[in-house]
Amino acid sequence: MSDVLLSFRGREIRAAEVGFLRNLIAENPALSRRALSARACEAWNWVQSNGQLRDMVCRSLMLKLHRAGHIELPPPGNSRSTTPWVTGACASAPPKTPHPSPERLARWDSWKSASCVVPKGEEVFDHLLQEHHYLGYSRPVGEHLKYLLLAGGRPVACLGWSSAPLKLDLRDRFVGAPQEAYRHNLHLIAYNTRFLIVPWVRVPHLASQVLGVVARRISADWQGLYHHPIHLLESFVDTEHFGGTCYRAANWICVGRSEGRGTKSVRGAKPASIKDLLVYPLGKNFRQKLLASHE
Repeated sequence: MSDVLLSFRGREIRAAEVGFLRNLIAENPALSRRALSARACEAWNWVQSNGQLRDMVCRSLMLKLHRAGHIELPPPGNSRSTTPWVTGACASAPPKTPHPSPERLARWDSWKSASCVVPKGEEVFDHLLQEHHYLGYSRPVGEHLKYLLLAGGRPVACLGWSSAPLKLDLRDRFVGAPQEAYRHNLHLIAYNTRFLIVPWVRVPHLASQVLGVVARRISADWQGLYHHPIHLLESFVDTEHFGGTCYRAANWICVGRSEGRGTKSVRGAKPASIKDLLVYPLGKNFRQKLLASHE
């Protein structure tokens, strides 16, 4: 009988590894989740090609095991935020967001270069999505990045990005290979989980320009945080609510329509909403990068 308990990013997690984590937690009750993750990475030699520990990936695995009941992690620390932010020279966002009357920004160019996320902006980011995005806000797990775009220190847009879903037939067809051929490089794909233009701002073509600004910098930002680049962006657009016009205007490519089952659906479950999958390659050689073998 196989002792594989689950599969995580193409890696089979066996009982021996779970046992190691249980002993590590029991023998080090004072260690934080981050410190436990670092110890596990060192013990398993779980490092990136540049020698950096795969800390965020390991923490995602530990959280998945914790939620499945295989291990018991210590409570998350509350002393500081662990959310990765892209920092820049711009004013801090206020702790609470008022509801001003609709307005137009006089010039897009006046704040285009100030697209950034500030450390004090997490509360604002979460609040804006929870209150104004139709899906609300959910805390990301694993590698992820939040952008809070400001104009004169005032929130204008929110974009959330995370690791790509494991299985997408539409993506396989676009890449031109089965998922098994590039599963080891899924971390090179970023998934746009949330996109919000605050409802009181009215600027023609603003959403597509925001997508363009973020597309030009996200790979470098991801490299700075997780020590690897991004070669492909992807996002689902719910066709019951949106037409995906801003993505298409920003030169994203619609590669097909889902069957309404969702990425985590089970057979016999009620169909989810129908969605278009749109992608944006970050370079002409993105297929070569995704299909490259392990370094």
